[in-house]
Amino acid sequence: MSDVVYTSRVRIIRQQGPHRHAYLPAEDCAVAFGVHGAIAEHYGVSPDVADPHATTIDYVVAAAGG
Repeated sequence: MSDVVYTSRVRIIRQQGPHRHAYLPAEDCAVAFGVHGAIAEHYGVSPDVADPHATTIDYVVAAAGG
C-alpha cells in the first residue's frame, strides 16, 4: 500500500439551522453552505429561504464533475 500523500484539514462551523461555514485549505475566506429550493423544502425549510446557499451535495456533484 502507498503512503498517504495528502490529508485535507477542514473545519466546519454550524451557524444556525442548515447554514454552515467551512474553512478549506488554500481558501482565504470561509465557504458558505446552506439550502435552496427543493432541498430546503425536503428538510422542512421554506423553499423561499432568505439566505440561500449551495448545499454540500451541490459541492460533491461539482467536485465529481470537475
